[in-house]
Amino acid sequence: MNAPVAIRKANSHDVRTIFDFICDLEKTELDFDAFRSVFLHNLTDPRVHYLVAEIKQEIVGFISCHIQYLLHHAGKVGEIQELYVKPAYRSQQIGRKLVEALEEIGKREKLVNLEVTSNQDRTHTHRFYEELTFEPSHFKFVKNMQEQ
Repeated sequence: MNAPVAIRKANSHDVRTIFDFICDLEKTELDFDAFRSVFLHNLTDPRVHYLVAEIKQEIVGFISCHIQYLLHHAGKVGEIQELYVKPAYRSQQIGRKLVEALEEIGKREKLVNLEVTSNQDRTHTHRFYEELTFEPSHFKFVKNMQEQ
């Protein structure tokens, strides 16, 4: 039997663990000081929601959502920026529980939509979101502004 999963708001003490998660997710080594600065800034922003999943006080998952008012929706939209579950804990419904906790926040915030963008290569992730009734409706185009 699996141990119970607790979902809570992330705090400043979680920065190193979440840094490791995001580096693994992005398959790169980010600058920790820059990451920490953005993380701590975002913790103070009421439009940013960071949640962690814990099992026996070990952080095993993380989800982030940024909320903004969008003209083309005439309301508030939440966008999942990152979702990560430690490999040893995958297929245990932890990602689903993190999304469900975010959906509860979305209901309280009266969001029009909850959106997510996923790398084209992550087909297993696409299936995960489709199972949670997200619909593939858009393409995302990215321009790297640091290379100009």
